[in-house]
Amino acid sequence: MLLLSVKNLKKTFVERLLFENVSFDVDSASKIGLIGANGCGKTTLFNIIRGLEPYDSGAIYVSGNTRMGVMEQHTDDGAHSIIDSVLSVFSDLMTVERELESINAAIDANADDMERLVARQYRLQERYETEGGLTYRSRAVAALLGLGFTREDLDRSISSFSGGEKNKVQLAKALLSNANLLLLDEPTNHLDIESVTWLENYLASCDKAFIVVSHDRYFLDKVTARTIELTPSGTHSYVGGYTVYMEKRSSEREAATRLYNKTCREIRRLQGVVDQQRRWGQERNFVTAESKLKQIERLKKTLIAPERDPARIRFGLSARAVSGNDVLRCEGIAKRYEGRAVLNDVSFLIRRGERVFLLGTNGSGKTTLLRIICGRLKPDGGTLTIGANAFAGYYDQTLSDLETGNTVLEEAWDGYHATLTYGQMRNVLAQFLFRSEDEINRPVGLLSGGEKARLQLLKLMMSDSNFLLLDEPTNHLDIHSRDALESALEEYEGTMLIVSHDRYLINKLADRILYLDDAVIRSYVGSYDDFREERERELLSEVAFERAATPESKARYLEKKSRQSAINRKVGEIERIERRISDIEAKLAALKTEMDDPDAGADYEKLTHLSNEMGTCEAELSELYERWAEAQTELTHMQSAE
Repeated sequence: MLLLSVKNLKKTFVERLLFENVSFDVDSASKIGLIGANGCGKTTLFNIIRGLEPYDSGAIYVSGNTRMGVMEQHTDDGAHSIIDSVLSVFSDLMTVERELESINAAIDANADDMERLVARQYRLQERYETEGGLTYRSRAVAALLGLGFTREDLDRSISSFSGGEKNKVQLAKALLSNANLLLLDEPTNHLDIESVTWLENYLASCDKAFIVVSHDRYFLDKVTARTIELTPSGTHSYVGGYTVYMEKRSSEREAATRLYNKTCREIRRLQGVVDQQRRWGQERNFVTAESKLKQIERLKKTLIAPERDPARIRFGLSARAVSGNDVLRCEGIAKRYEGRAVLNDVSFLIRRGERVFLLGTNGSGKTTLLRIICGRLKPDGGTLTIGANAFAGYYDQTLSDLETGNTVLEEAWDGYHATLTYGQMRNVLAQFLFRSEDEINRPVGLLSGGEKARLQLLKLMMSDSNFLLLDEPTNHLDIHSRDALESALEEYEGTMLIVSHDRYLINKLADRILYLDDAVIRSYVGSYDDFREERERELLSEVAFERAATPESKARYLEKKSRQSAINRKVGEIERIERRISDIEAKLAALKTEMDDPDAGADYEKLTHLSNEMGTCEAELSELYERWAEAQTELTHMQSAE
């Protein structure tokens, strides 16, 4: 059943074209991801569909059977509880409940019109059960718990919650409404990974159609079956989630570019023939020239320039020096707030070159731990050691490190006046999409969240840190900027500790995951998918074990589990050393090839630089072989103890 049809929609703001030629259909089975660069008009399109904003031309058809459910961005600050706010979407069922109670009371009192009351009771009871009256309260509670609230939160006044938490209440109301078409604008904002996973399962199993705007690539792959890209020139629709869209869109653009270049070459060839025929100047030459000109005109009519990719940030991250082997050692770190243990006996080691992600539910202490590591908070207990020659660069998810009174240029150039000219600084700013005079002279306090995030990343790039501490670095970034950040981090040779809910990023980069739960930390080797599988196995094992185990068997189980975790960590360490050995050996081979080049032999300065670099690599390689042998011995002892 067709629910919504959009045909050739066009929208402008003053003299700026936001989009045109926007066309797509939505039926009752549609699971659509709507993507596009920040500012391309996705939220505006939602508002037009809802009838909240006008459009310039085109048409929108909404079926009479369509019931839209939206995640409102404005929030209710009333005194009622969040459970009462969510239950308000079931007001019809609650009205039926009250009438049934009234009828039951009348029947108990032997009212005169008993036959009419019984008939009315039967009809209402049937409607009540059909529309989910027996389960609506439990569904409301389940939705709120799934989105990260506790049972104690349910009766708290909605006005006592943060803006992000109020948005989660609005999301719950949209999901539980009787809508058959949901318009969801960034529903995963403010959700931790567990809550996003709950939302994925809900959307995958519900019978509602939906269009979802999101920059969460993993989420889009999980829940969508069609991807629509919104651009100024129109929409591009693909069957499949985000990853499929990327593959198909890339292939399309490559094919369009090849065809465009081929057509341009043919036009140039024909133009050459025309010029040649005209030079010869005979009558038959003029006839040939006219014929070729007609061919050129026909080709020009078919000539369509390939669509340019949206503007995206371009940058790389480099480490200014090589750190020691042990970059960060935490032993027994503890932190309490208002009597509650946020961190308790947190211990772990991060070695040079590791890419470690710190995960946990909202409020589990991830940002607190990161702020302790970078020296912005003091722990209540334990010791923390930053390794030799390790220089940390910190990305704060609140973006509070930026001076709001500075202009973009002043904030970026601060500290670099002696090393960068004005022109060089302008080039760096352009890489992060700050290009016009208005953009570089805009006060930081007037920037959007995405613009501030780009400015913070610019400053991080210029710091040349060899140990990155990143707190939710993909927040505020659109998909293209996330891709650019991901590429920069993939090529970065330093050490990373990253707090993130971006599972796509975690899967691409993670060597190891540290999971904070109940104030303690556990280590898992591998990507997010590896971590999730291991966690599921652990939870299943613990449930089965709790049902059948004796105290003695529990103790043996926990001891065995601890030994296996140590073995897993050691295997992960060996794999990382082997990867680093492979990288260094490849680098040495490249340096040797460069030194053997006759041109290099004639350049003493270059030869000295190459020789020094080879010496550094050989020293590191020797150290890596020692660490590998030591780790292999330790692993053998651990396995033999099993």
